[in-house]
Amino acid sequence: MAPLVLVACSGGADSMALASALAFEAPRLGVRAGGITVDHGLQPGSDLRAAEVVQRMRELGLDPAESVAVTVGREGGPEAAARDARYAALDAAAERHGARAVLLGHTRDDQAETVLLGLARGSGIRSLSGMAAVSGAGGRYRRPFLQLDRQTARKACMVQSLPVWDDPHNTDPSYTRSRLRHEGLPALEKALGKGVVEALARTAQLSRDDADALDAWASRAEAGVRDADGGLECAGLHALPPAVRRRVLRRAAIEAGAPAGSLFARHIEEVDRLITGWRGQGAINLPGKVVARRQGGRLVIRQG
Repeated sequence: MAPLVLVACSGGADSMALASALAFEAPRLGVRAGGITVDHGLQPGSDLRAAEVVQRMRELGLDPAESVAVTVGREGGPEAAARDARYAALDAAAERHGARAVLLGHTRDDQAETVLLGLARGSGIRSLSGMAAVSGAGGRYRRPFLQLDRQTARKACMVQSLPVWDDPHNTDPSYTRSRLRHEGLPALEKALGKGVVEALARTAQLSRDDADALDAWASRAEAGVRDADGGLECAGLHALPPAVRRRVLRRAAIEAGAPAGSLFARHIEEVDRLITGWRGQGAINLPGKVVARRQGGRLVIRQG
């Protein structure tokens, strides 16, 4: 049987254009094409809109085409909670149908917004690298529209007379990304001229290349600063370049149980001071109930 590729389709212009493109290309590539829409249940009538999206996907020839309802929690704020619920649903759908890949309709404009959000958080070069073209376990998630601008996707829907749904959350100023999209980026383009989106997308790719190289260096360096008991030797850490050392510390914190999404640059900087600014300070509390402390020339990072 031919491998199955799913498209995550919200009904918006970007994902509808992607669904149509997948339906067109699948027979030529020898793959089966299906679609999933996630009903977040955050607006009245969301179940009806999800059913409409399923019908549109079926009209394009996608099979399977289904809606998955999720419950959105509150952890990390509304945008992060919705994203976590959505990806969990997409993962489950991919497993259930045995899909080889899940396509996401993120565009170059989405990439530019992601870079600016990372810059605002001050989380380092990895945040500036934006979204990867391929991500997820085993490279499950693919973003073929990252080099395509949002307006082109919308025009593609217009040319094909594909009905699209504009999510009101995308224009709601209570959401950070919405404010950035409708106020921040236009202000930057007014001040700096056209081409800001393209420049930010290039920054994402360059930053990703740099971050990948530093991550590989940190992975090799970590083995050299671990002692026989798995602790980290402070002297060895101190000798590493700061960018490499902080990556080693971040990896160690995540391995100890700190959630990657809650671990910010300020946390790693505090741990780093146990190496570079040691004055007998106490333990550092990290997200996930992880604690970092210096003990006799060793750095110990573990839960509790």
